[in-house]
Amino acid sequence: MAEPMVTSGPSNADSASNTGGSGKAALAAGIGNFTFHDGQAPALQNVAVSFAPGSFTAILGASGSGKSTLGRLLAGWLRPGGQGTMAGFLELSGTRLEFDGGTGDPRIDPAQWGRHVGFVPQDPGAVLSTVRATVAEELAFGLENTGTERVDMQAAVERTAGLLGLRNQLDQDPARLSGGQLRRLAIGCAIIAGPPVLVMDEPFASLDAAGANDLGTLVRDLLTRGTAVVILSQVIDPLLLDADTWVVLSRGTVTSDGAPAGLGTGQTAGSNGPALPRAIRHPAGLEPAAPPKPRAVQQTGPAALQLQGVSFAYPQPHSPGRRFGRRRGKAGQAGQPNAGTPVLRDVHLAVHPGEIVAVTGPNGAGKSTLLRHFNGLLRPTAGTILVNSNDISGAPVGRTAASVGLLFQQPRDQLFERTVLREVSFGLDRLVGPGMAAGRAAAALQAVGLAAAADEHPAELPASAQRLLALATVLARRPAVLALDEPTVALDGDGLALLDAAVGSAAAEGAAVVLVTHDLGYARTAAHRILTLDGGRLAPA
Repeated sequence: MAEPMVTSGPSNADSASNTGGSGKAALAAGIGNFTFHDGQAPALQNVAVSFAPGSFTAILGASGSGKSTLGRLLAGWLRPGGQGTMAGFLELSGTRLEFDGGTGDPRIDPAQWGRHVGFVPQDPGAVLSTVRATVAEELAFGLENTGTERVDMQAAVERTAGLLGLRNQLDQDPARLSGGQLRRLAIGCAIIAGPPVLVMDEPFASLDAAGANDLGTLVRDLLTRGTAVVILSQVIDPLLLDADTWVVLSRGTVTSDGAPAGLGTGQTAGSNGPALPRAIRHPAGLEPAAPPKPRAVQQTGPAALQLQGVSFAYPQPHSPGRRFGRRRGKAGQAGQPNAGTPVLRDVHLAVHPGEIVAVTGPNGAGKSTLLRHFNGLLRPTAGTILVNSNDISGAPVGRTAASVGLLFQQPRDQLFERTVLREVSFGLDRLVGPGMAAGRAAAALQAVGLAAAADEHPAELPASAQRLLALATVLARRPAVLALDEPTVALDGDGLALLDAAVGSAAAEGAAVVLVTHDLGYARTAAHRILTLDGGRLAPA
């Protein structure tokens, strides 16, 4: 970093929370307060953290606690002065920047900061350049910008892909990755250059069991190499039990910090510490006993949704082209497309009104692809799809969408209006008439706990609230079929309870529900049936 950004005075970073690891802090922050320019109250207040080389820290908090804001400040993605005012300091590798909210505050060079701090945001798509044609090129993008030699770049790409289980996807278009594969790619982009600090926001979201295990192995390897690892989470995943330090945030301030054993696991207090906030979800194996699995609904009458021998394959290029700087055909496409490996193979499924079916399976198995067939966004290469006994093969997507409500895996793909109320009201007047639209919108917002946020901008909501808002836009239409793609991602305990109640209520009113999830605990308690999609085929779990 440039010398003019350094201010005089000794560092007191060692007095901050988290003194795990050894040696001088690789990254530290002392935040008296940070307030967004349009905020009425500080988003963070009295937060002091310090991360030594080789230390492992979990920053825990419910939705809206300030975790993501803190993570973005630490990573240089949220720069004081540009999007908000800060009183306090940030210190990176011995260089301290002091802020008082005035015009003379130092400016962070994001490129230089990013060489020291790798960052994986909640939305993994935000990391990608969006101008690269393959997974390999995305991994290589940052190395290209630093002038890394080609042979070294190729070796780093292969090594990183191997660590994250992406070797078979190196020639694949990032836009075709599953949610879990996309998160693995984002992690790879953050670590490939070997930054001394790695900050990850909800990195386990959308990962299958193999992906979570790979991430655990990666984190342990990074710690051995001296990397300071910081994970922000509202779920205490098993790996976090091995952290040196937990820092607990609530309403923008640190409420407790220390070793996990002293703070307890889940909601139960440890022997020497307070209980964690109720909305932080329990670690696997330590959650309360699950309620009995609901009885299967009586399957009478025609199914609301039927798949009969459905098969599907994405088009693939004739040849993968070069790993870096791929040859392109017309209109910027790589080669000419042909039929690729089938993603769905002779899939049969019937879901009746009032039934909740959960679909699980490994990352990349085709679960999201399956859901996008329900409303015609994708068309099968073979087989038939019936909604309310009607073949949708020739129906416009807009017409089918009135009967099939699809919750996308990423809320950014679904939210576009300028207020929460406008978002959930969009198109309702044409669907049910002006007289009913207002009531439908209000009821949907009430169901997901967002009635008080009607005038807020969707982009300014926490990730948990954004997902619930996207769900509300689907619920307000009261479709015959609900197709929910990873609905539990980004939800804390309170959000999960709202989701469960809303889905249960929709099913009780006659909706057929299909939800794709890696959250097996939720699937077991919410679904009447659990199916697994693997190798293109759907079978009972």
